[in-house]
Amino acid sequence: MGKPTGFMEIARRSQPSRPPLERIKDWSEEHPHLSEAELTSQGARCMDCGVPYCHTGQLISGMAAGCPINNLIPEWNDLVYRGQWREASIRLHRTNNFPEFTGRVCPAPCEGSCTVGLNGDPVAIKTIEQEIVDRAWDEGWITPTPPLVRTGRTVAVIGSGPAGLATADQLNRMGHSVTVFERAGRIGGLLMYGIPNMKLDKDVVGRRVRLMEAEGVVFRTGVTVGADISVDEIDNSFDAIVLATGATVARDLPVPGRELGGIHLAMSYLRGNTRRLLDGGAGAEAPIDAAGKDVVVIGGGDTGTDCVGTAIRQGAKSVRQLEVMPQPPATRAANNPWPEWPKVYKMDYGQEEAAALWGADPRRYLTTTRRFMGRSEHVVGLEIASVAWAVGADGRVAMREVPGSTETIPADLVLLAMGFLGPEPALPRAFDCELDARGNIRTGADKMTSVPGIFAAGDCMRGQSLVVWAIREGRAAADGVDRYLSRGMGQHR
Repeated sequence: MGKPTGFMEIARRSQPSRPPLERIKDWSEEHPHLSEAELTSQGARCMDCGVPYCHTGQLISGMAAGCPINNLIPEWNDLVYRGQWREASIRLHRTNNFPEFTGRVCPAPCEGSCTVGLNGDPVAIKTIEQEIVDRAWDEGWITPTPPLVRTGRTVAVIGSGPAGLATADQLNRMGHSVTVFERAGRIGGLLMYGIPNMKLDKDVVGRRVRLMEAEGVVFRTGVTVGADISVDEIDNSFDAIVLATGATVARDLPVPGRELGGIHLAMSYLRGNTRRLLDGGAGAEAPIDAAGKDVVVIGGGDTGTDCVGTAIRQGAKSVRQLEVMPQPPATRAANNPWPEWPKVYKMDYGQEEAAALWGADPRRYLTTTRRFMGRSEHVVGLEIASVAWAVGADGRVAMREVPGSTETIPADLVLLAMGFLGPEPALPRAFDCELDARGNIRTGADKMTSVPGIFAAGDCMRGQSLVVWAIREGRAAADGVDRYLSRGMGQHR
């Protein structure tokens, strides 16, 4: 695809961003765009490789290699190179319901598996993806296309994150009547409340939701299934049910002092801040403010980065980020070959902003928290220690504390961003769905649970993962529901 020699002649250029000290003054995701000529040349870098791993979507060493939704990347790279933007949008939407989401928040496993990246910089796939879909919206190419015929079958989707939305979108296109139930006040789940606005503008989410409404999907917000509406009522009113509630049980840190004030789960912090931006903090959960505080973020993943960026914008006095794992190498290690996801050191937007303010990456690697220290029932500091990872006598890698490495650091606000354990168990148990050993909803290949007619999609059955995996699971669940209903099953169960 593209220009046969483009990858040898043209340097990679990804989407530019505003200077860190400028962007921390607001909550906007606005950024400069590459020109059309630059984007065309970036599409030309796609090298027409014989086996394009970029869209394989396989798991290697437990991580995604290539695009999990099998985006037809070489094809729309070529279309961009040829200036055929509308055709590129059609091709992009063939596999991806929400490219404006993935183009912004996906870590781009496709680029990690790009063949050009074997000996150079990979194609700027994520940048091209976002530019295609943003242009499609701007040009008015994305318009409501409700199904011409309805099947008469009804489906309830519980949860409106990326998995629930993908499920609903696919089932609606198939002609089924879909109602999405969301306990929060706005549709979007993780997309709306878990990802900060500067990373994913909420108007971008709202725009897609309004399109789905125009196509016939019914959204019911502020409805908690099992409380505001009974499980039996849902069960008796719909031909099939899809659970897409996410993995919202956060991993906690049960060390001495955890009961002190000022220690919060990261998602509570991010959710409250987004609510404050959207509606002045209305709602049951009061916003947590980092202004003027020494902030410590425990956890080095994407959620931790979002906490860093949010705390900086709130006016934190200082931000530290603790990570128990070692710092990744600058280049691929020998045991991390292409096309695996490259486990290499990089600074995301939050770390870049912290470095611009205070002169260094805020992350401290190989560090564990021993206890929280308090005064007047509020946290004032952490006792931390360095750790080392080594292979034990049983052949397993284990962590040990380095003797004599204990020290204390100040903290007025501590944010726990250490990942998620699984779904809240009450709802799947209310539906009598079987859980696996990790507490996730057990499903078969068709995404049906142990209860006929009840399906599950996304993190609630897969465990914590990427938005792009959630979309894939949602599409697969929709296919499973459609096959189930086409066999004459359902009939309001």
